[in-house]
Amino acid sequence: MKRTGWPIARPGQSIGLLGGSFDPAHEGHVHITREALKRFGLDRVWWLVTPGNPLKARQPAPLSRRLAAARDLMWHPRVEVTQLEAQLGTLYTAETLEALREAYPGVRFVWLMGADNLASFHQWDRWKSILGTVPVGVFARPDAAIAALTSPAARCFAGARLRGQNIRGLGRATAPAWAYVTIPLINESSSAIRAAGRW
Repeated sequence: MKRTGWPIARPGQSIGLLGGSFDPAHEGHVHITREALKRFGLDRVWWLVTPGNPLKARQPAPLSRRLAAARDLMWHPRVEVTQLEAQLGTLYTAETLEALREAYPGVRFVWLMGADNLASFHQWDRWKSILGTVPVGVFARPDAAIAALTSPAARCFAGARLRGQNIRGLGRATAPAWAYVTIPLINESSSAIRAAGRW
């Protein structure tokens, strides 16, 4: 069923999902998106600009403002900035993934996140289900490598980690599968932008 304003994907395509508040979006988000397309063999990446973050007490700027800023920043023919979580009415990642798999049968989804998220992934709702349902691509973050790679999630799914040339196949891998990649870092964060009064 075609939904007005929803991104289009065909069965068999591999779609990376980068979720977050994007409050605001910055060049670091753009950088890891481009790297994800190259390193994980993805067909497309969708940004999931969330209505809010259930794990954070501070709630972000209005969704319309964050979407507009993200779309101004992220220009790439294979990337789409979406408000799918608001459209789906989901709050947690596990719910979002279930709804997307139902809405896009046959599409291969890959969850993308930073190493800081992997470090705390065991606190997410149904985190084992997420890792058992979709491949996960993790990007190194400053000062988070040890915490991420020794985290409960990394230890629990140690046998599912892809390494070396196999990382390129993450987009076609069968879950559970995850990869940890180190890329040149852009030292920018949403919190630093807000603190500097640039948002």
